[in-house]
Amino acid sequence: MPPPFKLSPSDRIATGGSCFAQHISRTLMAKGFRYLVTEPGDSAHNYGVFPARFGNLYTVRQLLQLFERAYGLFVPSDDVWAGKEGRFVDPFRPQIEAGGFVSPEAVREDRRKHLAAVREMFETCDVFVFTLGLTEGWQAKKDGAVFPLAPGVAGSPESFDDYEFINFDVASMVEDLKRFIEHARLINPAMRVILTVSPVPLIATYEKTHVLQATIYSKSALRVVVDMVAKAMPGVAYFPSYEIITGHNAGYKWFEPDLRSVRPAGVDHVMGLFSKHYLSQQVVAPAAPTVRRSAATQTEAELQDLYRVVCDEELLEP
Repeated sequence: MPPPFKLSPSDRIATGGSCFAQHISRTLMAKGFRYLVTEPGDSAHNYGVFPARFGNLYTVRQLLQLFERAYGLFVPSDDVWAGKEGRFVDPFRPQIEAGGFVSPEAVREDRRKHLAAVREMFETCDVFVFTLGLTEGWQAKKDGAVFPLAPGVAGSPESFDDYEFINFDVASMVEDLKRFIEHARLINPAMRVILTVSPVPLIATYEKTHVLQATIYSKSALRVVVDMVAKAMPGVAYFPSYEIITGHNAGYKWFEPDLRSVRPAGVDHVMGLFSKHYLSQQVVAPAAPTVRRSAATQTEAELQDLYRVVCDEELLEP
């Protein structure tokens, strides 16, 4: 169906969300669109994965709190966690710096620059594309701060007793998402929003149930949330990446044998439809690094490298 708006090559486009969101930014750059990067740096240190180096935002509450932290509306008690071998990590982006930071001061200084880049992103983007990934998360009991990974997986606080598991319901996520959009439009009234739901199933659950049941709840709830918000707010659109990959008509052909990872051909199929319906025109892509050869001409190793994304939850497997 025709989308409510299209993206032009002059639009400054920002993205955020779960692992699957990283494919959108690659597509935009490959097609010569204006992907916004406000915190540039070496890709080996996770710069350029998203406009600013905030890492994956799996839950709506994470997105809302990122905005609130950037503008001083929320100052969480958690500041620095202990990493491995005497290093330190930022609790809200524990995998940003490989091996961790050398000191707590280095964490705080990097965070200061990072949040300035986050403010610039929200203030200057014309379009913000957000991919919802999970309903499950972990939060601090004291102030409700949420984290991308459970404490102890990629960084350790002083006491694990200060944290609890949370599984967000539809009502709270709708409220959080609406609140984020309303706040963002106070500083950027013209910002348009595209919402998607990641088709990647959960890798694990902390609920006392099978991970399949947890996945169905999570994706169903997220799908309801984006539908309610898109219908209730102007300038908010929904792109069905979830349905394209997981729909019965697809016959699971877009998944790898593990039935969790999306095949490169599946990614290309989703992004091809996104380009067809949301990009106003095709432009000549810039130079070579962001341009892919077709999947048919790639070796298996090259395909895995091109389509690799940074997924925090994979740390749960070990």
